[in-house]
Amino acid sequence: MTIEFNRDDLLKQLEKDGLLETFQGHLEKAASYAVEMIKTHKLGWVRIAGEDYDIDPMDERGTYIRDTYTDVVILGTGGSSLGAKAATAIAPIMDKEGVALHVPDSLCPFEMDVLLRKLPAETTHILAISKSGTTAETLSQTIVMMNWFEENAITDLKDRFTFVTEPGERVLRKVAEKLGSVTMDHETDIGGRFSVLSNVGMLPVAAMGLNPQCYRKGAKDVIASILEDAQSSASVFGAALLHTLNTERGITQTVLMPYAESLRDLTRWWGQLWAESLGKEGQGTTPLVAVGPVDQHSQLQLYLDGPRDKMYTFITIPSFKQGPVISGQAAKEMGLDYMADCTIGDVVTLQSKATQNTLKNKGDIVREFKIDRLNEYNIGAIFMSYMLETGITAGLMGIDAYDQPAVEEGKILTRQYLNELKGQS
Repeated sequence: MTIEFNRDDLLKQLEKDGLLETFQGHLEKAASYAVEMIKTHKLGWVRIAGEDYDIDPMDERGTYIRDTYTDVVILGTGGSSLGAKAATAIAPIMDKEGVALHVPDSLCPFEMDVLLRKLPAETTHILAISKSGTTAETLSQTIVMMNWFEENAITDLKDRFTFVTEPGERVLRKVAEKLGSVTMDHETDIGGRFSVLSNVGMLPVAAMGLNPQCYRKGAKDVIASILEDAQSSASVFGAALLHTLNTERGITQTVLMPYAESLRDLTRWWGQLWAESLGKEGQGTTPLVAVGPVDQHSQLQLYLDGPRDKMYTFITIPSFKQGPVISGQAAKEMGLDYMADCTIGDVVTLQSKATQNTLKNKGDIVREFKIDRLNEYNIGAIFMSYMLETGITAGLMGIDAYDQPAVEEGKILTRQYLNELKGQS
């Protein structure tokens, strides 16, 4: 399926706000740019959706890991970890019996200590991922894990590690060669935050017993839908909508709020994709992430009674009559007659509807993505939809979505401070 969204409602709201003509101009530009981007820009993250040359190696390695080990630790940060977490989060919903996945992607001494204490050394595998092969967090954690195995009397580390990094003289690749471990090439034409459909995200998927090809099929179908009718695409429409609201109405923040706990990691993946790709040259909208219904009790007050500077996207999955039933007798005894004999799914579905309508009644723009179920195909479609929306928005803004020059100073200073610390000791 292609992602369904409330197109007609949004057009009516834009007309009411006097923005329809401006939006339609942006929509035409977005559609033209999207087709050009797909056909001529030679983007690796678009290309990979239609590839299958790496599926068998990933499935083979994933099966080996799943059959041999109980726990897998992914060493990576940002695009090298967030996509894998988002892609594999549906494994319990899909009833897949993969490995226990641990992703210490925020370098934290306390959490690393806890992880090392609880991991079973005999049955733990390490997946170290870095496109550049020089990521400080990943390299430091790799050294720590090598020492940890040796402290647990495991000295042959060849099969304990799998590495994903670019070809060439890379520090991480040299580590892999020294150990004799399996190394998979990171696609050279795909940046980290766009890499979820490559082996960066799909090897962990395979280790969890999920199907990488299904993710790519969902992504490929989204691309095909744009080439067939670009202006009807959720990605093209969304890019034009967000650009219009930013430039004409002063919307500076965009909220993603799925009503499914399994999509929590997807919001964090999207947050990096959006912020790091579009926050440049004094431009950009700040991504805010929330998950319903829990964040109705933490963020909704601000959304409803704070500045009118936000646009909202909800992701919903049909859940009527899903989940445990709320006992009618117990509910009535507690004065909750309105919940009697409802399912948890009934409650969540109507909470989402109520939240969306409350925001609309405040005059806010609310977009709703509807997917029919949580599975590999639909998650792949969401990944591609958001990557395309990001790329198209960058085109409308006139910026490069694929670099992040402003963060380099912090990396340089970190190395400087560490060298100074060594000099003091």
